[in-house]
Amino acid sequence: MMKVNNTHSEIELVRDNSNCLALGTAVVLTNGSLTRVDAKTAHGLIRGTERFDIRGIIDHNSAGREAGEVLDGIQRSIPVYADIDAYIAATGKKPDYAIIGVALCGGRLNEQWQSLVLSILNQGISIVNGMHMLLDDIPVFHDSARQNNATIIDIRRPQPFDQLHFWSGKIFEMKIPRLAVLGTDCALGKRTTARMIIETCKKSGMNAEMIYTGQTGWLQGNRYGFILDTTVNDFVSGEVEDAIVRCEQEARPDLIVVEGQSGMRNPQGPCGSEIIVSGNIKGVILQHTPFREFYDATEALGCSLPDIESEIKLIEMYGTSVIAVTLNGTGGSKEELLSYSRILEEKIGIPVICPIEESMEKIIPVLKKFIRDHDRLPDTTARKLSKDKVYCHD
Repeated sequence: MMKVNNTHSEIELVRDNSNCLALGTAVVLTNGSLTRVDAKTAHGLIRGTERFDIRGIIDHNSAGREAGEVLDGIQRSIPVYADIDAYIAATGKKPDYAIIGVALCGGRLNEQWQSLVLSILNQGISIVNGMHMLLDDIPVFHDSARQNNATIIDIRRPQPFDQLHFWSGKIFEMKIPRLAVLGTDCALGKRTTARMIIETCKKSGMNAEMIYTGQTGWLQGNRYGFILDTTVNDFVSGEVEDAIVRCEQEARPDLIVVEGQSGMRNPQGPCGSEIIVSGNIKGVILQHTPFREFYDATEALGCSLPDIESEIKLIEMYGTSVIAVTLNGTGGSKEELLSYSRILEEKIGIPVICPIEESMEKIIPVLKKFIRDHDRLPDTTARKLSKDKVYCHD
């Protein structure tokens, strides 16, 4: 097992060395929320990770079941236990890590969660924390970890500004085709769809790499990326660019897929334009949820989701093209979703895919065409070069 101490530089070393074996065995903590959208980090880890060896889920409401069956009906041999003591009793050993598997509004753990985490540290089990609340900075957690020979990895610890990258324009020198998976809202499966695209590409003989922009992407073992919502705003564009540049220069894939965050018009934190423009992203796959009326967690305010056609028009105003739409069917039946998918595809004239309900193979011809055409597509930013005084759209 690789030893990881909670200093920023050493965590960064692990992020940049993702070809290594899993850091160790782990359980994922959901504290009764496994079936809720808040547990999207746990859902991602159940679907797959190369960074940790997931041995179980800790969730008292779903104890005794299999995690994949709870998530989407697909068995993945990951048992659900009521608590950490039940896991230890069943397996005869402690896990190396317990990963906080939820993403809570405001990024803060309540008192119940804090008590759970402290009890686990007191047993000498290291904690992987994706909250904005940095546990290793709080004396009671820091002292418990040190006294019990455990580690706290605060994934969302911001990088010092002198380790961040400012946008340089190197992105215009990059040649490998890249697209982004954006969404009309947060918490609707953008990262899951991006991972499924990568997996489908690899099965089809295409070498694809994902650029992660959130904590779960790092937890799943992706080699390139950064955590957008902990990055000082001045450097977000540069970090997008740097991740793409490093991926192209080091991995040399056939295709780069950038994970989007939130939605272009989400009032809680709009996101997407910086990925398109600063990453010179020439193609977008747009994730949408047809059965959600309001932006996530804004129901009381009545903040309505935009219709997908207007979102496509908005995205394409940034100089890119939406090449496919993917759908999250939460809130409707499979029959309703597939019917909506067929109608929408006829209406907008581009492929519409339901990643969970049907095969992702339908995306492969779209991606191959995008790769073939990429060199002829215009940059998202028109450039007037000093040498010839014309706009360059190469």
